[in-house]
Amino acid sequence: MSQPSIPVPPDTPACGPPVPVDDGWVVTRHADVVEVLTDPRCVVPVSAGGPAGTLAWLRGTVSRFSGPDRHPARRAIGVTALARLDPEELREDAARLTETELEQAVSRIDVMDRLARRVPLAVLAARLGLADPTVAGPAVAAVAAAYHPGAGPTAVARADTAVAALLAMAPPAPPEVAANRIGLLVQACDATAGLIGGAARHLRAVPAAVSTHELLAELLRLDPPVRATRRITTGALRLGEREIGPDAPLLLRFDAANRDPAAFVEPGRFLPGRRGGSLTFGAGPRGCPGERHALALAAGVVDVLRRRCRPTDTPVGYAPHPTLRVPTSIEVTVR
Repeated sequence: MSQPSIPVPPDTPACGPPVPVDDGWVVTRHADVVEVLTDPRCVVPVSAGGPAGTLAWLRGTVSRFSGPDRHPARRAIGVTALARLDPEELREDAARLTETELEQAVSRIDVMDRLARRVPLAVLAARLGLADPTVAGPAVAAVAAAYHPGAGPTAVARADTAVAALLAMAPPAPPEVAANRIGLLVQACDATAGLIGGAARHLRAVPAAVSTHELLAELLRLDPPVRATRRITTGALRLGEREIGPDAPLLLRFDAANRDPAAFVEPGRFLPGRRGGSLTFGAGPRGCPGERHALALAAGVVDVLRRRCRPTDTPVGYAPHPTLRVPTSIEVTVR
């Protein structure tokens, strides 16, 4: 059975010892990335917070940007919310909504605009109890566009408005609970869309005998929508052959670690059913708690795409971003 060829995405570094860059380090080997993710001396950059109901407030309240003292309790809020959601029901909801979108299409559809960026957020927002799930999706996307440091003032202003709108739609809850529920939506936004987009690119090449689960698992490894994450050292540590001091920024490259020959047999080859997963959802105490739910939402969309759509030859571009790889547009024909 022939398998798709998924080339190394542009700018993916090779695996090797940590490399000094500017005032920090780039970490690429699988074992080194796992070590950093599980070492309590390596912490996330913490957000200072801001006025209630703003983007700065959201960033300062969600577990994603919380320090070790607050992270466990805030993470527990998200875990509790997710525990009430059945992944199989999410998959079914996503498939139904995808079918509805395709029924409204003429002959072609942009997967990213009509499906990848709409369906998962609408389904998840509805299950989390937001009053208007359809409107919630664009608001979540506006927050996601400014969620990580470096966003410009215009994007931040849009995100401030979107956070207020999401709070108004959300079920009544203490501020910390409401923030972390919204955080679940924001964390799912680009990553899930990117995974669906990656699958849509390879619809023609992947044999029908390969399950959607196997397809998504290898895409997460070979072409991850989340390419990297950041940590900061709080003390000196030895990583591989390198001595790294305190207060050193670390950029952990999932895309490189997922192709590490020390961790994967034939690391560049698409192998359905491969044992041993990628690091794209993280590891350790800050590993993504919604992995099963995100995969279920993506699978619901991709199941229908595989059955009813074929990719066109229209070139695929990607949105510029330092740590994400998300297609801007993917056109398919609908059967």
